[in-house]
Amino acid sequence: MNEVDYKLLVEQVQAFADTENDFVPLFSNVSALLYEALEDLNWAGFYLLDKGSLLLGPFQGKTACIRIQPGRGVCGTALVKDEVLRVANVHEFPGHIACDCASESEIVVPLHCGGEVVGVLDIDSPRQDRFSEEDEEGLRAVARRLEAVTDFSRLRLY
Repeated sequence: MNEVDYKLLVEQVQAFADTENDFVPLFSNVSALLYEALEDLNWAGFYLLDKGSLLLGPFQGKTACIRIQPGRGVCGTALVKDEVLRVANVHEFPGHIACDCASESEIVVPLHCGGEVVGVLDIDSPRQDRFSEEDEEGLRAVARRLEAVTDFSRLRLY
């Protein structure tokens, strides 16, 4: 497995944001960047808080669940707990939502605006135990950069 240069990924996120910080094009490019940079993925993208639940945002991969309720699946649980969830085997996660039956492992990183969770970065792999502590730290850094540079004003948080 190739080593991922998360420092470079964070710099690339910043470069995208220097061009446009609206979340739609920024998150579209970041999901494509992550999908290409990380090996063994079948989905990389975002769910954003909308009317009390997570709504599908920009992503790369197969079609996905459109709306996820708080507390449901890995994404909804990460939202409610406001913590990174790194799941080695999604089939052992209580209430896992199988949007793609090929997914075996998942990592979800909450995104914040003004101290509140406004969405999640969600990455799935068809390989069990795909995500390491290094991946978690690197994806946290990507998320923190996104939080710092993103214009979330178009989100409908009601």
